[in-house]
Amino acid sequence: MAGKARWDRLSSASVAPNGKRSILVVEDERAIGESIQFVLRREGFDVELAANLRDARERLAEKDLVIMDLMLPDGSGFDLLREVRASTDTPVIVVTSRDEESDRVAGLESGADDYVTKPFSPREIVARVRAVLRRAGRGQAGETRPSDPGAGAGGALEIRQDERRVSYLGSAIDLTRAEFDLLATLHSGRGRVFSRQQLIEAIWGHGHVVGDRTIDGHVKAVRRKLAEAGAPESLLSTVRGVGYRLEE
Repeated sequence: MAGKARWDRLSSASVAPNGKRSILVVEDERAIGESIQFVLRREGFDVELAANLRDARERLAEKDLVIMDLMLPDGSGFDLLREVRASTDTPVIVVTSRDEESDRVAGLESGADDYVTKPFSPREIVARVRAVLRRAGRGQAGETRPSDPGAGAGGALEIRQDERRVSYLGSAIDLTRAEFDLLATLHSGRGRVFSRQQLIEAIWGHGHVVGDRTIDGHVKAVRRKLAEAGAPESLLSTVRGVGYRLEE
């Protein structure tokens, strides 16, 4: 099946032949699309444009990152986002004028790695692209990835998945199973916002009925235990109306 073959190629995006990371911008407003293309090309990225879902599906293969609008002339960007997320780990940044809380939550729950509302500055879009690529392990070719403060010996926050142990600056932190899974999930995508529903599914699995207040209670407990170990209060932040984020 041709569609399946296309998605199979997406699962292992690689550096373009010219050594640059490859980005697809899906945007029907030409001026905005060309503006994003210009600023990212200036920063050393290989950038293609698609004005609708049909063009986007034809150009998705082997891209390192997708930037997409949600309102497209031949359908919803949510459809493309779900297709990408169901078949590949290619990171996706949503760029849209839809800034309602329900839209942000829907975008993140559909699998977006970041959500940027218009208008935005060129510096902001470049910074967000670099941050998402770093988190996905796809930093620009030749770019040195900063040392990870949350992994490995000597890091401030250290999480050992195999031993289910957590420490901050060497001080052990005693967490319950749910608290550990919550912190480990946030730690796996540092800088990314996780909705309450995403955290519920990561801790208890899909379909488990747990209220938002339960997640809020676990976050409060994790914050308290991190603070007792000397971590700054800002390490685990609340993104109002969306969810929680472990700061980079």
